[in-house]
Amino acid sequence: MPKTNFQYDESGNTFYYFLLTFLGIILLPSTYYFWPQEDKVDPEKKKKYMAYAKETIYWEACLEKGERLEQKDPWKKFRNRLALLLIFIGWIFFAMIVYQISLFDYEMANFDPYEILGVAVSADKKTIKSQYKKLSLVYHPDKPTGNEKLFMKLRKAYDALTDETARYNWEHYGNPDGPQAMQFGIGLPAWIVEEKNSFWVLGVYALIFMIGLPVAVWYWWSRSSKYSGEQVLLDTTQLYYYFFHKTPHMMLRRVLMVLGASLEFERGHNSEIMERPTDNAEIPQLMKSLPNLGINNKEKPLCFGYSVKARALLFAHLSRIPLPKHTLHQDRLYIIKKCPYLIHEMVSCLSQLILLAHAGRIARLPSLDTVEATMKCSALAVQALWDKASPLSQLPHVEEDMLKHFYSKRRNIKSLKQLAMMADEERRSLLRSFSDDQYKDVVKVLGGFPHLSMTVTTEVVDDEKQHVVTAGSIITVTIRLERNSLDMYLGSLGSDEEEGEEKEGEDPEMVDEEEDDNVEKETEKEDEKKKGPVWKKPQQKKKGKKSGKQGKQKQKPKTKAEIGAAGTTATEQKENGDCERPDGVVVTTRTRRRTRTGDSGSDSEGEDSGSEESGSERGEKGDKSEKEKNLASEDDEEEQEWARFQKGVNKREKALNGKSRVSHSVHSPYFTDDKQEFWWVYISDRKSHSLITPPYHLTSLVMEEDVELKFTAPSKEGMYNFTVCVRSDSYLGTDLMEDIKLDVQKAWEAPTEHKQWEFSDEEDDDDGKDASEESEFAEDSEFEDYSD
Repeated sequence: MPKTNFQYDESGNTFYYFLLTFLGIILLPSTYYFWPQEDKVDPEKKKKYMAYAKETIYWEACLEKGERLEQKDPWKKFRNRLALLLIFIGWIFFAMIVYQISLFDYEMANFDPYEILGVAVSADKKTIKSQYKKLSLVYHPDKPTGNEKLFMKLRKAYDALTDETARYNWEHYGNPDGPQAMQFGIGLPAWIVEEKNSFWVLGVYALIFMIGLPVAVWYWWSRSSKYSGEQVLLDTTQLYYYFFHKTPHMMLRRVLMVLGASLEFERGHNSEIMERPTDNAEIPQLMKSLPNLGINNKEKPLCFGYSVKARALLFAHLSRIPLPKHTLHQDRLYIIKKCPYLIHEMVSCLSQLILLAHAGRIARLPSLDTVEATMKCSALAVQALWDKASPLSQLPHVEEDMLKHFYSKRRNIKSLKQLAMMADEERRSLLRSFSDDQYKDVVKVLGGFPHLSMTVTTEVVDDEKQHVVTAGSIITVTIRLERNSLDMYLGSLGSDEEEGEEKEGEDPEMVDEEEDDNVEKETEKEDEKKKGPVWKKPQQKKKGKKSGKQGKQKQKPKTKAEIGAAGTTATEQKENGDCERPDGVVVTTRTRRRTRTGDSGSDSEGEDSGSEESGSERGEKGDKSEKEKNLASEDDEEEQEWARFQKGVNKREKALNGKSRVSHSVHSPYFTDDKQEFWWVYISDRKSHSLITPPYHLTSLVMEEDVELKFTAPSKEGMYNFTVCVRSDSYLGTDLMEDIKLDVQKAWEAPTEHKQWEFSDEEDDDDGKDASEESEFAEDSEFEDYSD
């Protein structure tokens, strides 16, 4: 029986297979990932920075911003070429190995003695013998032209044609030597384990695993341990903690000074920082033109050279002062690029300090003004404006001298929304000093600004009465944000103008067909909404429909009682706090369910008062109305359960997809790179100037988004006012603030008696009798007798 033996690969066949597999695992994904591709800029981003008015300051800023967006990393081209060269060499090496493997054991796999000896299949033994002697004189190892390997093949071929045993083995097993042992070659060549090569092999192993691998891990750890999750230096985070703990009430300029002292701008912590000889002449000259720079401040590190330089460049950016293009301007772009990440880290540090203060770990509590001033710094850095600047200064070609025309007694326009809601003629007359191209720039940029609306609901989750807030309960505030743009107020002057031009060429019949399709889709969606959850019973649906029809028939002739009831429900809604405001913000408080029940009660009372039937008929109708009310309440509860279930599913899907950081591109011609719209959402107490919930950083607001904030209700009963705030990190004048009122009631008392665990003595006796009657060891025959 053939045996199996393991040996090192002396011929090198198995090692080539191992090398081929290893190369394939590396080359295939590397080719897909590192294959050079052209970086294309989003055309929408290019449109944002296409100015109509030429030879203006805004046009120059847009032109420079477009060049920065299209500019590529100078080392990126070299890295792409190097990666392409290495991939090309790897595939050549891969092809060489494949060719080498194709030659291994080809002769033995296709062993043909006639072909080896060079004789015909019909040759006799005499011809075969003479041919063998002729070839052996040439390839014998003792001859000068000898070849041992080829001579062994000739010998095997001669034996396969002349010896009967060898011929039998060749015909049955494909080899003159008979069945061969199964061999498993280790995928390493034999020279690795040879004694003369042991020193070099051990040296390579030690170099790779004892020196190279630990050095690589240490290098990676030393770099990654310096940064936080937001790629901010941990030393910078400690610096923020120190200053915010030292000065809990910090003004905006003080925040900018701390921002300029970030260690990202110091050469020793960041090798990307450039220190030029020209700084000694250009920076002092720049500092002379900047008032209130805080040069005399002797705090460390606020007085260090890198901090003063970063602060001067930051103040110059907010003042929109032109700088030398190849020196200070490049430094300014780098500092402004880092500002949003650093400010976000500042807000995180402040929220952590507030939590520590509430827990009693630290004595000083940072104020709400400090948090909001820090948030405002981000929008100021993106738009290159000071805190006292008007939101209208974000528009192109609008300067401080022109703002007096907006603040006149006739108009008094202070916000971007007011300007967008103006009639086109009034807006054009207001901006009559602008040329047509400048006016186009203003309208285009104005239409891209965001307009938010929010709906706020409060509830106590996992409680019997979710809309009743008790002392010490966990309140969940759900904030639904809807994002639109100011194009909705501009009409045809905004982006709708282009869509109108595209639709001019369409046929009216096609438009009518599209409208019919849209109407059909809307009706289908309404039918699906009416269906509700799957678990609803069909009988309940039928009864609900009948009751609805009766209600409709009776509601046609409205009585005075019904009109009065409707008026009372409207006043109840106003008293309870359900109101719609002109700015699109709706606040819903805990008493919404009460207004619904009041409506149904008023309708039923109106119907009962208007009826003139006998007492029995009234009783039957009263029973029907009660049943209808019960069915309606059950339907409402099922709809609420279905909505909660869908919210849970959506939350799980969002958690699985991860947190997106793509929303809308910000129009910021003075910012370094492309910036996405981000928002901070939090709840504050304006009376005590304190933060109630940590700010939630919303980074994925495209159209609609739900944000849940949780906090503990006050420990005492009474009415409390809180404010829900939504702040932008990119724009000025787009923030939202809405007050919510909470009626905190007395906390529920913990139950002392548990009736579900109390059992009477009679029930215990009955259970004992039943147990005694039926014995544990009863026979089957007894149960059969009882059954008979």
